[in-house]
Amino acid sequence: MHSYGQFCGLAKGLDVIGDRWTLLIVRELLIRGPCRYTDLCTGLPGIPTNLLADRLRDMEREGLVRREMTPAPTPAAVYALTPRGEALETVIAALGRWAAPLLANPHKDDVFLPHWLVLPARLYLIDRSPRQAPVRVEVRDGDHRVTLEAARGRVSARVGPAEKPDTVIIGQTPIAWQLLLGKIDLAQARKAGLEIQGKTTALKRFGVRPPTKAVFISP
Repeated sequence: MHSYGQFCGLAKGLDVIGDRWTLLIVRELLIRGPCRYTDLCTGLPGIPTNLLADRLRDMEREGLVRREMTPAPTPAAVYALTPRGEALETVIAALGRWAAPLLANPHKDDVFLPHWLVLPARLYLIDRSPRQAPVRVEVRDGDHRVTLEAARGRVSARVGPAEKPDTVIIGQTPIAWQLLLGKIDLAQARKAGLEIQGKTTALKRFGVRPPTKAVFISP
């Protein structure tokens, strides 16, 4: 980890999080919670394993992550964010909003993993009817599951299946995201290959936080 050698908050911050892959490791831990080393490798396509080990070591030294053991009967070493690491969520959110227009023209070699839906869902979706009963939507893309819930005026998102979902969207996550953003309607979504199970009215519960130009187009 190199230092800019400047007495400046921005420079000091970049000394800690400015190296390549560091913020993407934080992204994975924000989305998925504590992760095994192999899970981080899977969630960070293209990262050399030795570089991941170096970054985790640096982040642990700087107090951003901690290494801990899961409980028995199958204990395993996992990496988790510390409170200081979790505080980077607002930084990542601001950077994600700033970079949203750059997603309008994806490169043909760009990789997309379905669980990455979690962060933009937290950033951009709002609960249109906070006084109504909660609704849950599950997005299924192959073996991947992401659950979205609108309840009491906020939208939460997490990796994993939904308990008693009101609606299940089956198909490619980028197309499901276009549907949730209101950029395509149900007919267009089905034509693009999505299958919608359950109450389609539940989808109307989700709105988009203005102003936004959020896009999520499949590479």
